[in-house]
Amino acid sequence: MQDSPSRDTRIALDLALTVRHDGNGGVADDLTDLAGLNTWVRAHPDTVPGAGVFTADEPTLAAAREVRAAARALFARAVRPGEPSPADAARLLPVPDAVRRLNEAAARTPTVPVLDWADGAGPVVRAEPAHGGRPDLAAALARAVIGFLTGPDRPRLRACHAPRCVRYFLKEHSRQEWCKPSCGNRARVARHHERHKRTA
Repeated sequence: MQDSPSRDTRIALDLALTVRHDGNGGVADDLTDLAGLNTWVRAHPDTVPGAGVFTADEPTLAAAREVRAAARALFARAVRPGEPSPADAARLLPVPDAVRRLNEAAARTPTVPVLDWADGAGPVVRAEPAHGGRPDLAAALARAVIGFLTGPDRPRLRACHAPRCVRYFLKEHSRQEWCKPSCGNRARVARHHERHKRTA
């Protein structure tokens, strides 16, 4: 069993997983509108300070979607020589464009490290906008993706290739092939049907 994923890893993966299987053979996108982004950010209170009262606007939604597209393109590169998620295979950004977009988004809000050291706990550092500015969601997301891609969890990244699944996941043990047990069951059933179809 691996160590718990870092904050950056959790945010980066959760952002990528806003593209998911819709349950009917298609792909759903949780970030198609402002309400979707508001819901996602509020469900991830460690994304930006004040996430509980976050209110998206159209430029913020567009920027978050751009960071997600860059992240998924770079996730596809990270899982090589394996195949990318089926949701991405036909529409990946070129890697140089993905890197440029991610770096540009990360630079949108200059930050400074701020030390917190509560009684009975160890010291922790968090990034705060320089000069008391408003945190930029796209910058925070881009920094989390960069932190994940350059961190110790990246080598465990895999794309799930169970039928109808489009998720990326972290491989927890050497025999893990799918993101969750239900995907493994679907893959085994599909292989079983394929074998019987070939012998029939």
